[in-house]
Amino acid sequence: MALIPDPLIAIIAAISLLVVLLYRRVNLGIALTATALFLAALALDWPTIPSVIYETTVDLPTVSVVLATFGIMLLSQLYKETAIINTLSESIGRLINNPKIVLCVLPAVIGLLPVAGGALMSAPLVDTEAEKLGLKPDKKAYVNLWFRHTIFPVYPLSPPVITTALLTGVSIPLIILRQIPVVVVMVAIGYVIGFWKISKVKNGKETDLKPDKSSDFKNFMISFSPILTTIVIAIFLGLSGFDKPLLGFDVVLAILIGLAIMITISKIKFTVFTRPFKNWGIYGITLAAYGAFLLRNIMVRAGISAVFSSFVANGSVNIILFLTVAPAVLGLLTGSPQGGVAVSVSILSGMLSLPFSVRVAALVYISAYLGYTIAPTHLCFTFTADYFKCSLGKMYKYVLPSFLVTFPIALLVYFLF
Repeated sequence: MALIPDPLIAIIAAISLLVVLLYRRVNLGIALTATALFLAALALDWPTIPSVIYETTVDLPTVSVVLATFGIMLLSQLYKETAIINTLSESIGRLINNPKIVLCVLPAVIGLLPVAGGALMSAPLVDTEAEKLGLKPDKKAYVNLWFRHTIFPVYPLSPPVITTALLTGVSIPLIILRQIPVVVVMVAIGYVIGFWKISKVKNGKETDLKPDKSSDFKNFMISFSPILTTIVIAIFLGLSGFDKPLLGFDVVLAILIGLAIMITISKIKFTVFTRPFKNWGIYGITLAAYGAFLLRNIMVRAGISAVFSSFVANGSVNIILFLTVAPAVLGLLTGSPQGGVAVSVSILSGMLSLPFSVRVAALVYISAYLGYTIAPTHLCFTFTADYFKCSLGKMYKYVLPSFLVTFPIALLVYFLF
């Protein structure tokens, strides 16, 4: 017998717990898993809870996402531990002679390493380049935050994209293809707002040294090769149809190859290789992937989606609200695109047939993602504001208009394509 027979009350209580935990800075993995177990305790017969946990743990798509997330986090940490990330960013800065373009590219490239609060990695580099343009702290903070997050909607190794693909049954390449127009608009609006009335380099010169373009390009290609190879292989397997029989392990395979290349080019010592395994953060993000699937499965078992489907059936709520507003609000409240996607997909699974259509999966993901991007609980947001000594209010002066321009494009893509 469930403690709370009404699924709607149970899900409201569970989401409230998730928001509170994340606002208290509890690790996302712990927060999602605790929320799932709390919901199970409220909405399920207790003897059935172990079976749901077991089914989730041995489910191959869940296992593949967990392994892929761990591999991505390991690759990200190795970039930091070996200092190859410094070589990558410095070579980009020397190859591109325009500070504005550098400020657009650097945060995005470092964004390829999806570590929690990763905007802090690009902040010093952005600060240096932004000084050449005389940008104020609030503009520096905006540029660092916004351009870091322009890459994730079309990045096949982004854990939220992988989670969305496995939860909805839609392949990763098909999801990211529909995000291209959104990303173009994100870059365009970021450039306009970030560099409005900024026309030239403040000091009138770049450097007295002539850059060695061939050497810089070689350094860039070598340092970028683990990420590039992983991306190419993951997309190839996805587009070739191999992802179906591999049940999501295509990304795991691609990451293993990327890790092998990283080990080769860095000639990493064993003591350096083992350092990321001592970092709790890598396990926290990995646990978040598992928690998202556990939360989805518990919501399905509890019949949560049936409650919301009745709202749509009787005309009380339009389905588009569930595809846009719900994921965006959940992403905003939780500061997590994975949390927003997991809850939204669980609700929608009773209204729409699985696998979801590509347009539905893409819209749910980008809605949750954009909501997360502007969330005050978003670590990149708070870390960036703290680094540049800028209040959140001053950052929102630029972030909210960017969001309001970008979000309608996601809706337009849904309706037109």
